[in-house]
Amino acid sequence: MDKKSSPLGNSAATREIRSASLRFVVLSILFANLVFGDGLASFTTHVIVNSVYLIVSVASVAAAVYFPRQKHLGQLFVMLDAALVVVILYEHILANPITQDHNLTTSSLVVSFILLNHVGLKLDRWLIVVFSTIVVSAWVLMLAIMAFRHHDSSPGTLLANFFNQDLGLTVSFAFTAMAVYLLARDHDRTVRQALRIEEKRMNLSRFFSPTVVADLQTASASLDLERRDAAIMFVDIRDFTSYAETASSRELACVLGEYRHIVAGAVFAYGGTVDKFIGDGVMAVFGQPKPKADDARRALACALTLTEALEEWGGKKIEKGGPRLYAGIGLHYGTVLGGVLESGFHDEFTVIGDAVNVAQRLESLASLLKSPLVVSDRIIEEVPGMFGPNDWVYTNGVSIPGRKASVNIAYIRRTANLASPAGYETGDIHTDFKRSSFQSRPRIPLVGM
Repeated sequence: MDKKSSPLGNSAATREIRSASLRFVVLSILFANLVFGDGLASFTTHVIVNSVYLIVSVASVAAAVYFPRQKHLGQLFVMLDAALVVVILYEHILANPITQDHNLTTSSLVVSFILLNHVGLKLDRWLIVVFSTIVVSAWVLMLAIMAFRHHDSSPGTLLANFFNQDLGLTVSFAFTAMAVYLLARDHDRTVRQALRIEEKRMNLSRFFSPTVVADLQTASASLDLERRDAAIMFVDIRDFTSYAETASSRELACVLGEYRHIVAGAVFAYGGTVDKFIGDGVMAVFGQPKPKADDARRALACALTLTEALEEWGGKKIEKGGPRLYAGIGLHYGTVLGGVLESGFHDEFTVIGDAVNVAQRLESLASLLKSPLVVSDRIIEEVPGMFGPNDWVYTNGVSIPGRKASVNIAYIRRTANLASPAGYETGDIHTDFKRSSFQSRPRIPLVGM
């Protein structure tokens, strides 16, 4: 994720504008010094400082508003602020005779610490280092110059004039700058961690519903391999291989994109997870990573919704002169082994077991039965109230390849009518899934096509 495009990155300009308010505090202090200062030299110096700082402040705010991403401008203003602090702190040292008092004034100290806070509000470690280095270095240099000047007039007082109260203030400023730097460093770490979490969340959201993503982020134990009951659904487009042989790559990509968008949208709307895409096949799970009492009910509601949505989608393809695409769905409920399956090179968050094989075989059986949906008796047992007697065909003792035990199934007859019969109702399951949502899906241009 691009930090500049994230909410965290977009707040940089806001922080810059907010911290600019401290400049007006500094201007107020400088104006007070101008009004209450004594002496023509002091007055002239403060007029120049006020004028320059006013121009710098206006330019800084304008740069923050109109050029928020020009970092070099921010560095320039920070260096100008540091130079201002140096001038305010010790402009009187070189301007006045050595015999006069050179103690730091309260207003000059306040300005230096306020501007340090101003830089700190930017939460940029590099700017804090630049500002504090310039101020501390110049501060120590001014102390050394003052000590040498006093030493020339009073030999033997070099060390006494250097190691004085002003040096203690310099050290205090340096420690404060270090504390501000450490706070900015901790903020950077927090931002990076938040960006990593957001990136992981966005990656997970491509495969899981928002509620499942939240569970995965807060409960890492859900990733461990363990047995759980879940509903497994396989969806596949009939005769897609034959269609893919003659369709153009652009048309093929468009059809697959719309189809996957419909299936994934329905699965997420009913609280399921997309386990994997296999060409035109989709495997979805309800009850992974955390099983719920209504997994089978939500899975069947999703399958019924998809049956109608894919029928409608196929009809629209015909209206636009495209091929008639039929989809088949197989749904089964049983015990699976779910979690992270490690391979050493490519780990996979998936489910395995007999229930997965049965669901896949039921989806293949849907093609033979010319049915849009085939479910097992386990689904019927879990949600008996969702099966209308006039809309389902029941068959017992169906043999499944690769499995000794037979399965009792129920399936829907495919009709030319796209309207849903009574048996298609999804019970008391309510979602915000819209079957025509694929129409609003943005087309993504293919590179090189």
